[in-house]
Amino acid sequence: MTGRLAGKVALITGATGGIGQATAELFAREGASLVVTDIAGDTTEKLAASLDTDVLAIRLDVSSPESWSEAIEATRRRFGRLDVLVNIAGVVDWPGIEETTMDGWDRVVAVNQTGTWLGMKTAMPLLRASGNASVINTSSVLGLVGSGAAAAYQATKGAVRLLTKTAAVEYATRGVRVNSVHPGVIATPMIQDLLDEQGDRQPDIVRTPMRRAGSPAEVAPTMLFLASDESSFVTGAELVVDGGLTAH
Repeated sequence: MTGRLAGKVALITGATGGIGQATAELFAREGASLVVTDIAGDTTEKLAASLDTDVLAIRLDVSSPESWSEAIEATRRRFGRLDVLVNIAGVVDWPGIEETTMDGWDRVVAVNQTGTWLGMKTAMPLLRASGNASVINTSSVLGLVGSGAAAAYQATKGAVRLLTKTAAVEYATRGVRVNSVHPGVIATPMIQDLLDEQGDRQPDIVRTPMRRAGSPAEVAPTMLFLASDESSFVTGAELVVDGGLTAH
């Protein structure tokens, strides 16, 4: 099956990261017009130039209401519509409860939690106008189970999980589906140094039944399913892509 997103316009945050780039490339191959956004404007432009579709590159600070307003207005001017919002942009902070600093907490909350809410809030008028829209919020397996570390990150990913569910209920009869994706250990730039240092000894890999990290290309098809009309009766769901990590 090809052209699963033909005629749709999708905005992706964190588009130059591992999962974001894999998602953008897959969406382009499936016929979507794209708005690729990231905090790094130069790499966003480079990504856009590599995609074989109608694409708009925007520098976006997801923690800023003004930045979101500018991005959505640019999307409206360029395409006149928005059918899919994929909130992927995120940051991680590893300390536990006592070691987490106020600055570290605020930074993670601003990007992961507030950024997801702002994206939905600002994009929702265009999404509702679509009449058949999909929002995909990226949580984590650490939004489902505890790890004993990464206090701020876990708090935000748990918040994204329930923010997704309440939005799904709010917009279920208004033409917008809202779902969350929960990756496990995925070999992305965010954790690559950790994977390089610990390899197969990385504790979460040891706990993963498949005994390996996933790749961004193994997460992107889940994003595609939720963005497409194939998931027309799916809203408020948690799609876990973790090699079995949360199965035990």
